[in-house]
Amino acid sequence: MRRKADLPQKICLHCARPFTWRRKWARDWDQVRYCSARCRGAGQTQRGHPGGKAAQP
Repeated sequence: MRRKADLPQKICLHCARPFTWRRKWARDWDQVRYCSARCRGAGQTQRGHPGGKAAQP
């Protein structure tokens, strides 16, 4: 059994906090960039996508 400290980690692009590997990300760990759905949604709106806060004056 692996300890949580032994699992791979990444830094979230939105909140800049470290997050560890999860079993549900096993197939696409290389594409995971955000620690949660909340950070993923906030990261997309700040980049100027339509409907985001950054796109409005």
